[in-house]
Amino acid sequence: MPEIGEVARIVHYLHKHLVGKTLAVVKAQHDENVFGKVGTSAAEFEKALRGKRVVDARQQGKYFWLVMSTPPHPLFHFGMAGWWKIRDLETAYYKPTKPEEAVWPPNPKSWKFILETSEEPKSEHAFIDFRRFGRIRLIDCPANEMRNVSPLKENGPDPVIDKEILTEEWLVQKLQSKHVPVKALLLDQANISGIGNWVGDELLYNAKIHPEQYSNTLTPAQMKQLHKSIHYVCSTAVELLAESDRFPKEWLFKHRWAKGKKDAPKHLPNGERITFVTVGGRTSAVIPSVQKKTGEVAGDVKRQDRDEDEDEDEDEDLEEKNPNPARRESKKIEDDNQDETKPKLGKRKAKKDDGEAENEANPKPSRRRVEKTDKDDEGGEEAITNIRTPTPLKSKKRGVKEEGVEGTETEVQGHVNGNGNATDKSLPYRRAPRKQKASTPSVQQKVTEASSGRRRSTRVGGAPK
Repeated sequence: MPEIGEVARIVHYLHKHLVGKTLAVVKAQHDENVFGKVGTSAAEFEKALRGKRVVDARQQGKYFWLVMSTPPHPLFHFGMAGWWKIRDLETAYYKPTKPEEAVWPPNPKSWKFILETSEEPKSEHAFIDFRRFGRIRLIDCPANEMRNVSPLKENGPDPVIDKEILTEEWLVQKLQSKHVPVKALLLDQANISGIGNWVGDELLYNAKIHPEQYSNTLTPAQMKQLHKSIHYVCSTAVELLAESDRFPKEWLFKHRWAKGKKDAPKHLPNGERITFVTVGGRTSAVIPSVQKKTGEVAGDVKRQDRDEDEDEDEDEDLEEKNPNPARRESKKIEDDNQDETKPKLGKRKAKKDDGEAENEANPKPSRRRVEKTDKDDEGGEEAITNIRTPTPLKSKKRGVKEEGVEGTETEVQGHVNGNGNATDKSLPYRRAPRKQKASTPSVQQKVTEASSGRRRSTRVGGAPK
């Protein structure tokens, strides 16, 4: 993401190639994310800028805007991968433009608007953002009031242009008022504007502070050094227009991109090891030998809680092996007191609970189950089979023949009469047979009657053959 140095680079180019000129051509492509989410449209943008003169270009942290001859003024934020391109000019910072990206106009899928000046030599500009995290707003207010309206007024001071605000006393009060990792505090734009991931890593490395350490645990000496590091790193990045080739050799910037790359160095030139941790949702590069933890961090708090739980478990195990008589007596008194506070149950309820507890302790296996069989035209019969025996038992009354386990004919034991009650009193089930819907005329059903001793075939819905 472009940070304070990269945005300052674009503002520098705007002063050289756009300020003082009139916009003759303004073409915008509507994007519901870039324009719509902040209450603007491409048509409104074109109407607000076409024919107007650009008076100035200004910045606050990661935001920058154009001061037009009359309001409204366009306010820009690059998001994760947005950028400002100028025709026939390299504006990239440490990622040079690829040859296929040098064509003009840029890829229609990436540009959000294109500007062209009326004065000679003409200057053409484009705002590109293929990831669509950038934002383009129109702020209708006087130019000198831009920083007093949303969203700029919700952002913290800029380390470069607001040095009189971001004093050491101001920073100490901010750090001590929050209990968060110091890297997360610096990334929050509501606290300080312009500090992103790489700038945050750089200034914490310069201050020799671990990014996970809580902000309110820093010593006075650490907070004083952090204030110096913030102004040093941010001012240097802005002055050098984020050109990494001109950064000081001892900076972490040139060596912090090793994560996930096989051939990238994992050590600084002096041999110091580079590690990576996630703080504030962002990957942070850390030099453990330099950035040592001098106070409480989130990981240590969780580890301390886990150690206390383990100590309690060890005490319980020790008590089971070597019970203390005094503690045992105290536990007994405590249990008796808890029993007295429990509500008393009635006899029936207590008996029921005892019965349930006994059943849970010694569950009785079910001896029988009801299985459904084919039903004849006159009435339904249900087969009740014994699940303990592998082969069905013979029936006391003639019923429907079924194929046995081994292919032999076996008969059904018991049946249900017309009233829906089991004729065998010893059977535990008394349920009525289920009614079966009439089959369609096209479906044939063959029924074998054992009682008649002969085999006949009927067709449901038709005459018997």
